[in-house]
Amino acid sequence: MNEQLLEIEDLEVTFATEDGLVRAVSGVSFTVSRGETVAIVGESGSGKSVTVMTLMGLTRSPNSRFAGTARLHGEDLIGASEDKLEAIRGKEIAMIFQDPISALSPVQRVGAQIAEQIRAHEKISKAAALERAIELMSRVGIPNARVRARGYPHEFSGGMRQRVMIAMALSLSPSVLIADEPTTALDVTIQAQILDEIRQLSAESNAGVIFVTHDLGVVADIADRVLVMYAGRLVEQGTVDDIFYDPQHPYTWGLLGSVPRVDRDPPRRLPAIPGQPPSLVRPPQGCPFQPRCPHAFDRCRELPPLAPRLPDAGHLDRCWLKPPEKRALRETNGRIGLTEGAAS
Repeated sequence: MNEQLLEIEDLEVTFATEDGLVRAVSGVSFTVSRGETVAIVGESGSGKSVTVMTLMGLTRSPNSRFAGTARLHGEDLIGASEDKLEAIRGKEIAMIFQDPISALSPVQRVGAQIAEQIRAHEKISKAAALERAIELMSRVGIPNARVRARGYPHEFSGGMRQRVMIAMALSLSPSVLIADEPTTALDVTIQAQILDEIRQLSAESNAGVIFVTHDLGVVADIADRVLVMYAGRLVEQGTVDDIFYDPQHPYTWGLLGSVPRVDRDPPRRLPAIPGQPPSLVRPPQGCPFQPRCPHAFDRCRELPPLAPRLPDAGHLDRCWLKPPEKRALRETNGRIGLTEGAAS
């Protein structure tokens, strides 16, 4: 069994606003092992990015409150001092941000920015750090890296900027790599190349990867395990085969039902999940998905636990429907997705 690198237990993140407390993350627990890729999926606003940014210490502010634990190699991240986090960030846990043009400084050459991170953690000369930065840029597929290292972020395409972010994230061989929607706004060819690079480089270093995305096609290609988030909570988790071939939560059905299928005749219009995600200031009573779920029944006014409903103890979901009811609903529907009607 691979070594567990990261352990998150009952993580809660709230933000004080003028409208009240925003419960951005509620009771989230999961682990990441060496060499494993864990994908976190869900709609915008489901708490995916807040979860991973909290692990990096990037959501700290006078208005934020935290509960639960997050341990990297057994060391606490939530209660760690800022000095401790600065020593950990980049070296032990690194992040590829969604928007590299915002994450990179516009007034520094890209090679110097990578070298700066290396020098922040190692006693090394500027020249040696720059040489390593050039080597990393070449390694992630940036052609003519010695010349391009003297360029500024605005001189790079979106795909090349993302490669710079990957080079920076891998510059110190971190144990855990977080990729927060790194392929957003990239065309499919560049997206495939970026995914291949993340997969190959993480395999070489045997790092654990947390991959945040709303794109289920990407999840099928890269993930070992999948966490489905809704309204700040985990509603289902399991292996990638569990989620794609035997999904248990109606929200997961809705996500999968909205993905085009190449093995079926295309519908005139892809089905959508009705309604809107709930307010995180005033969440609904009970199951957070029940206002949008056509299968909701009386018991859904009580919050279900995230628990195994099948013989596979690693496949968990947060739904009161029993496995036979779920199977019947999916078989009646003839496809994965939400259907009209209720279960009793």
